[in-house]
Amino acid sequence: MKREGAALLFPFFLVLLAATVALPILSVLLVVPPGEVIAAFGAPHVSEAVRTSLSASFAATATATVLGVPAGYAIARADARIRLAALFVLALPLAFPPVASGVMLLSFLHATPIPETLLGVASAEFFVSGSFVAIASAAAFSVLDPIHADAARTLGASEWRIFFRVALPAAAGNVGAGIAFAWLRAIGEYGATSIVAYHPSSLPVQLYVTLSASGVREALALCYGFVVLAAVVLALQWILRRSMVQ
Repeated sequence: MKREGAALLFPFFLVLLAATVALPILSVLLVVPPGEVIAAFGAPHVSEAVRTSLSASFAATATATVLGVPAGYAIARADARIRLAALFVLALPLAFPPVASGVMLLSFLHATPIPETLLGVASAEFFVSGSFVAIASAAAFSVLDPIHADAARTLGASEWRIFFRVALPAAAGNVGAGIAFAWLRAIGEYGATSIVAYHPSSLPVQLYVTLSASGVREALALCYGFVVLAAVVLALQWILRRSMVQ
């Protein structure tokens, strides 16, 4: 009986943790009617913020993908000391407070025309989210069985061919998950973005403006949109990983 009671503690902790995460989210979905959400996102200033966020986040994530996936492959194949150093450097922006990231990036870019532009929004989003892709890719490539790549090398395949034809298809599910998380991190970034480029306003900046000007009720409608967006992206990346595994 004692063992059974102890075993029940683990599901209890799971339920307690899930409840603390899910209840605030459910409260948004239950309090705000969908019609109110549609009306909020139809407002001109919010629509413009959505376009800014989509443009900047896609640009930031595309750049992170082009750079990060090959970089992750290099990290996975590197010497242990080089791998540790590379992961340490790439993890730094993920550990900084977002406002600190914005201040550092603004100091670096202040002499350029980038701040207060769409490129400034994308730059801030890339700085705080770009490492996700490289770190996730490194983890995905490091667990692959090297036998397939070794066989391709014995047949004379180049490293680029091995990367594109052998390693990347095998790791695509986890790499895609890293890209999805990077995009969610980019489109939801407020701290660094508000410092480097408060204008044009991204959706998180507009959320803060709405909260300050109109109160919690109006801001909840925009939060509803973030909940739906995150749920859709996470569901798609889960489906992608399942399909890759099968």
